[in-house]
Amino acid sequence: MQFITWHSGNSNPEMVENFETIRQWWRNLNGKEIILRQRILPGNGDVRELDWEPQRFDETFAIANPDIRGITLYWTKPGMPDERNTTVRQLQLDPKRQQLYIYPQSQPTLVMQIGLAALKYQTLTLQEPEIFVEDNQILIFRDTTRLIEVKLKLDAQIISSLKEQLPD
Repeated sequence: MQFITWHSGNSNPEMVENFETIRQWWRNLNGKEIILRQRILPGNGDVRELDWEPQRFDETFAIANPDIRGITLYWTKPGMPDERNTTVRQLQLDPKRQQLYIYPQSQPTLVMQIGLAALKYQTLTLQEPEIFVEDNQILIFRDTTRLIEVKLKLDAQIISSLKEQLPD
């Protein structure tokens, strides 16, 4: 799991860049349905060891006005007039899973996970696709009847393995 991490009080120049990446991700949640989960950290503090399966106190809602001012995260929930907030000591963004782990300053044994309620990938079905390799790096799927082409840039080792399996 590759996290983009920010720690309060850390003077490493990378922290400024990481904080800005997290800020943009947080702001881009505006109007999207998210799931907010809270769990007690295990003794070693590793969030990967936690059970993130749905539990009764987890909340799903369309987040509004997510912002970061200073080191405090702000947001509102539909039907609630008051803005919610938490001041953080650490943030970890998992860009692959689109989840943010929030470690509040006021509760050192708690971690909050906020992520998109459902990642929605577009599915594309090709009818009678032509499959071939270009430049020994790009796998191409082409549907000439619907004029659709999908190109995948792959590692040379993967390409040579696929070539063995593709028809001539």
